[in-house]
Amino acid sequence: MKETAKGHATFVTAAGIVRPVMNLLMAKKWNGVEKLPAGGFIAAPNHCTEIDPLVVAHMLYNHKRMPHFLAKAGLFKIPVLGAVMRSTKQIPVERSTAGANRSLQLAKEIVDEGGAIIIYPEGTLTRDPDLWPMKGHTGAARMALESGIPVVPIAHWGAHEVLPRYAKRFHIFPRKTSRLVVGDPVDLSAFAGRPLDRATLTEATNVIMDAITELLAGLRGGQPPLVRWDPAAHHQSTHGRFIESDGPAAGTSDGGSPDGGSPDGAGTTADGAK
Repeated sequence: MKETAKGHATFVTAAGIVRPVMNLLMAKKWNGVEKLPAGGFIAAPNHCTEIDPLVVAHMLYNHKRMPHFLAKAGLFKIPVLGAVMRSTKQIPVERSTAGANRSLQLAKEIVDEGGAIIIYPEGTLTRDPDLWPMKGHTGAARMALESGIPVVPIAHWGAHEVLPRYAKRFHIFPRKTSRLVVGDPVDLSAFAGRPLDRATLTEATNVIMDAITELLAGLRGGQPPLVRWDPAAHHQSTHGRFIESDGPAAGTSDGGSPDGGSPDGAGTTADGAK
């Protein structure tokens, strides 16, 4: 799984295209980047618009950390895109338990090499009407507790003004600013030695989501809801797009959205291949 010369060249080429575009779309303000660990880690960001992965990947690449995302296995079958994703060591995620285990093993190998794995604990774009982080899945917590990999919470705000959730066009003018903050690694020491059952993983996931939400509240200068949004409680699907209507939002087919999820809830997305 060592980075090949071809993979590095692909990263550099893609970054040479994407970074100027991102700089054109919005101004950027990054804080806390000195908190990025020297070794491998899991980056756990909030997720409110389709270009979020590019925001996080842009920051990581600019700080000499190659971004690696867990992405739906089907995207690797798309001509050109699939080749780029394989070359840059993005990680295919399948819905089966065996496929999920292979994905997590590949992710661990990348982290062992000092790489950065980006996992969206929410699994897809937040369903919260005010774009606060919603209930998280347990994939990031499981990987961290199984392997001792540090989880670094990341929050960003502003990219949704350029491309609102599920929008079909960009809003470039007036110029917007994407603000991003990196937090301290989440302290999961309280879970050491505990069985990795559903209760433990849920509790650890809540700690991770609390850290992300706290960072976002600082960026937004607002107060998050006391109860985190739970799609199931609102009759919404936990993956793919959803359509807001006069009644409860209804789950729909993915319709080409890059978001998805593994069986154990490791949030996934594919845009970070860029």
